Amino acid sequence: MSVVKSPLSEQDRKTVGDALQGALVDLVDLSLVAKQVHWTVVGPRFRSVHLQLDEVVASARIHADTVAERSSALGTAPDGRAETVAKTSGIAPVGDGWNKDTGAVQILVDALGAVITRMRERIQVTGDPDPVTQDILIGLTGDLEKHHWMFQAENA
Repeated sequence: MSVVKSPLSEQDRKTVGDALQGALVDLVDLSLVAKQVHWTVVGPRFRSVHLQLDEVVASARIHADTVAERSSALGTAPDGRAETVAKTSGIAPVGDGWNKDTGAVQILVDALGAVITRMRERIQVTGDPDPVTQDILIGLTGDLEKHHWMFQAENA
C-alpha cells in the first residue's frame, strides 16, 4: 500500500525505489561504521582521525535523511531498520576492539569505496526514470568521494 502517489510509472518507481533503499542502507551503515571506529580509534593521530570520522557520520546522516525523504515523496516507504541494514549493506563489518589510527583510516577508505561504487551504479540506473533522484545521488556521491580522498591522503 502506498498513500503517496508518484508521477513515475510503477516500473520506474520500483527501479528508483530500489536505488534509494540501497542508498539509505549504505548511508545508515556508513554512519554506524564511522561512529564505531570514532569510538575505538587510538594512536598518534587519534584526535585528527577522531574528528574526521565525525564529519563522515554527520554527512552520512544528512544524506540518509534526504534519501529517505525522497523515497517517501515517491511513494516508497524507506526502511532503515537495524535488521534491514545488517542484511543488505554493502559495507564490510567492523571488528571489535581498538583500531590503530592507520587501520581506522583504512576501514573508512574501504567502507567509503564500497558505498561509492554502489552509489555510482545507482546513479546509472536512475538517470532515465528519475533525474531528480539521480541528481541527489550525484551530489551525495561527490561528498562521499571528498571524504574518500581525505582518508586516502591520511595513509599516503
